[in-house]
Amino acid sequence: MITTNNKTTKFIFAVCVLSLISLKINAQQDSQYTQYAYNTQTINPAYAGSRGFLSITSLYRTQWTGFDGAPKTINLSANTPLGSSERIGIGVSAFQDAIGPADEINANADVSYTIPLNHSINFSFGIKVGANILNVDYTKLNLEDLSDELQQNNVDNKISPNVGLGVLFVNNNWFAGASIPNLLETNHFDDTTISNAAERPSLYVLGGYVFDLNQNLKFKPSLLTKWSTGAPLAIDLSANFLIKDKFTAGLAYRLDAAVSALAGFQINDKLLIGYAYDYSLQGLQNYNSGSHEVFLRFELKRVNQKERLVTPRFF
Repeated sequence: MITTNNKTTKFIFAVCVLSLISLKINAQQDSQYTQYAYNTQTINPAYAGSRGFLSITSLYRTQWTGFDGAPKTINLSANTPLGSSERIGIGVSAFQDAIGPADEINANADVSYTIPLNHSINFSFGIKVGANILNVDYTKLNLEDLSDELQQNNVDNKISPNVGLGVLFVNNNWFAGASIPNLLETNHFDDTTISNAAERPSLYVLGGYVFDLNQNLKFKPSLLTKWSTGAPLAIDLSANFLIKDKFTAGLAYRLDAAVSALAGFQINDKLLIGYAYDYSLQGLQNYNSGSHEVFLRFELKRVNQKERLVTPRFF
């Protein structure tokens, strides 16, 4: 953990924590994921059912390790196609996002419908419906220069509805999509100028292509961009290699924010485990030991389904 033995470090700590809270409360942004390719349903409901199997993913992310009040996220999602045609997909997702004294719980249901455009390309569109619950306890800050007035304006179980939309194009080698996982801009309360919690829409655009370099090696470059009102454009670039349909290794770059190393291992035809490490390129890099992200994906083929490989479609 960070030590605060001198006034300079204490000042930096206070400024950074307050900045984190300001971002969370005043411009409620969606959770950040380095392994977004394995967590696409969370940001795009059109992904539900697209793999053709029951797919369950759990993810844990701790950002800026060693920095008090830094973001921590727990995510769980599941989706599956329905019917023999597999055109309808359904899913559920939930996450808990904690940052400083703020804690948000988000739960959604996803429904998608797929239209084959030709023998190799599918077009899917989806809708996400759910709710957010936000709590902020300012008394947890315990900072000497924080006014009592702020600590008396906690946010307690503020519920806001959520509706999201997404589209996705998929074939065996590439994918491209766009989504707004939260269409509604909701002010939780406006009776004080001290703090104002709001949900603001974010537009996501993602895409990638899988190159078959040889029988045992695949290469996948991918891109994710996110635009939110009141926040700078976020751009994630990644490049991953899949070796013998078992091992995944790659690098990623988040514009002006972080560089990342990614790894994964297909334990068997049902279980995939992965890990990512982010090294911050921002001013906080001297006050934390990076960010860590771990995920586990379980997939199960239906008994009446035709034989097919679960392992790589690689997205």
